[in-house]
Amino acid sequence: MSIAFSSRSGKQGDGRLAAVFIAPAFLGFAVFLLWPTLLGVYLSFTRFNLLTPAEWIGLDNYVRMVNDPIFWESLRVTVVYVVLNIGVQTVSALAIAVLLQRLTRSPWLRGIVLTPYLMSNVVAGVVWLWILDTQLGIGNEIVMALGLDRVPFLTDETWAVPAIALINVWRHVGYTALLLFAGLQAIPDDMYEAAKVDGASEWRMFRRITLPLLRPVLAVVLIMTVIGSFQVFDTVAVTTAGGPANATNVLQFYIYGAAFGRFQFGYASAMSVALLVVLSAITFVQYRLTRAGQTDLG
Repeated sequence: MSIAFSSRSGKQGDGRLAAVFIAPAFLGFAVFLLWPTLLGVYLSFTRFNLLTPAEWIGLDNYVRMVNDPIFWESLRVTVVYVVLNIGVQTVSALAIAVLLQRLTRSPWLRGIVLTPYLMSNVVAGVVWLWILDTQLGIGNEIVMALGLDRVPFLTDETWAVPAIALINVWRHVGYTALLLFAGLQAIPDDMYEAAKVDGASEWRMFRRITLPLLRPVLAVVLIMTVIGSFQVFDTVAVTTAGGPANATNVLQFYIYGAAFGRFQFGYASAMSVALLVVLSAITFVQYRLTRAGQTDLG
């Protein structure tokens, strides 16, 4: 009986100790994430401009959003950006990760690959704003050296979104590659050795071994990058400010303009809630389709 009592007391002590360690993280989650989210949902049903108390207006903000052509255009621009960003970033990161795995595992090289990620989005945006400047940017100097005309990367409606996507690919591809590289470490080397004995080429091993066994990690990385891509803001704010002619007016920038430019916090909250719902649905569908919670490793 004394042993059982001692075991029960030990478990209670462990529970209290765990609660002490969890409390700061839970407090930060409640204060900086849960409460703002709940407040934003409430404000989405109100008319609120900071100067007067919030006025309950029901679904008016959502009706306005559905009939707002700029909202739908911003959503379209955001989707185009996400497709470009995710497509180029995922393929590039996977290629870098496989090269790191198959050719070299040098920590120095991994550090170099990760270097752009250590730079903030604002700094990266300013640097690339200079590089891609139509008149003085080194990027256009290289284009001119190749015998081509200068390209208005950030001031032309056709080039602006791809340019912003490539800026963010440059910054995040190293981090994404290292996440995939970590997943590759879990694949047993003897599977590649057995495939080599059977005469399999590198491409065949990539298709038959690497991709299937990397699927859970790749699925999680895709979910993370899609969520992050839909929340693009600072790169746009620094480089194009939504221009030219709203060509890069992504949804986050439009929400920011509604809230802090026109002080329509209720309407901005409604668009934020809509974005939250869209991201939740996309994440759920991605998780189910990619079977992120399952692995083919025995």
